[in-house]
Amino acid sequence: MNLNEIQAELRDQHLDGWLFFDHHRRDPLAYRVLGLGPELDPTRRWFYLIPASGEPRGLVHKIEPAVLDAVPGDKAKYSSWSGLLQGLGKLLTGCGRIAMQYSPQCVIPYVSLVDAGTLEQVRNLGIEVASSADLIQQFEARWDEAKLASHMEAGRRVDSIRREAFELVSDRMHSGSSISEWKVKQFILSRFAAEGLVTDHGPIVGVNENAANPHYEPTSASSRPLRTGDLLLIDMWAKLAQPHSVYYDITWTGFCGAQAPPEVERVFRIVCEARDRAIRRVQSAIQEGEPLRGFEVDDAARSYIREQGFPDAFVHRTGHSIGEEVHGAGANMDNLETHDERRIIPWTCFSIEPGIYLNAFGIRSEVNVFVDVDKAVVTGEIQDSLVLI
Repeated sequence: MNLNEIQAELRDQHLDGWLFFDHHRRDPLAYRVLGLGPELDPTRRWFYLIPASGEPRGLVHKIEPAVLDAVPGDKAKYSSWSGLLQGLGKLLTGCGRIAMQYSPQCVIPYVSLVDAGTLEQVRNLGIEVASSADLIQQFEARWDEAKLASHMEAGRRVDSIRREAFELVSDRMHSGSSISEWKVKQFILSRFAAEGLVTDHGPIVGVNENAANPHYEPTSASSRPLRTGDLLLIDMWAKLAQPHSVYYDITWTGFCGAQAPPEVERVFRIVCEARDRAIRRVQSAIQEGEPLRGFEVDDAARSYIREQGFPDAFVHRTGHSIGEEVHGAGANMDNLETHDERRIIPWTCFSIEPGIYLNAFGIRSEVNVFVDVDKAVVTGEIQDSLVLI
């Protein structure tokens, strides 16, 4: 936690403070911003206020008085519900407008972590609560050199495993052996483990109409075999099995045959162009120092897909923030599921992954884009043609 930087940003945003609250580790953002360790497992509510000026201060339960020992400032103690309310009032003395992990109308679910009852308690004290979304971008979503290095190394390993997965399918089909979505998934997971990678779930391995379900995952009981003439989509994400590493997340598509049908090829080309238009929109804005917001990147990809005659076939946002969680807390490339007005800032990373999903098949192409101070780069390989299996 860089207290001076946080307080300077609070003053810039005309906030009197940033109030953190947690109960049973409901808010992982609070732990990462404050630098609280994974060993903490609080069973009682705690509050921690970083004021725009002056010393931070906290409120902890008497049976867990050490929960905030790792952060500076005095910590008052409570045990009863009335003591909590009194302590919260004292904690916020002098504050008129504060930030919390809250998003009006839950527009940004990744930040909207404080429950309605706790917001009521704070507002009943006559205090205005603003969203911490922009603060989270600054102090949680930004990477450092170590995180960037972990992402790049994860990318090298994931890209290699992706190639191996398509080669496995090719080898099995050419030898006449059976191969299914489930077996490909299990192969990828086994290679992740062997290469020191971890993932929270997935990967997505979808054939034909299953590829048209953006969040499809095969199971042992509901897995399709791969046959000649099938389309295969693989969406895989992983990070190094090390503390504070960040994810790498990609989607590639292949066709089981010497040449894909014209409709499949056409859809693939449209998706790739939509992806590339979004990439170019980001790169141009960063190079020219132009402020760029998440919804504008979504518009760059979505407008092209719409122009090509698929206005209702692109059913999710263009991209998501990437961090220690595969869906991070920074700006999303989104003007569909939400209208994300957060600015894209240096040292953040996000996916660009447009898709077109039809009845018979779906195609998505996903890359990761890292934004530096004066440039934006795709951090791994870019698929420019269907993998012919």
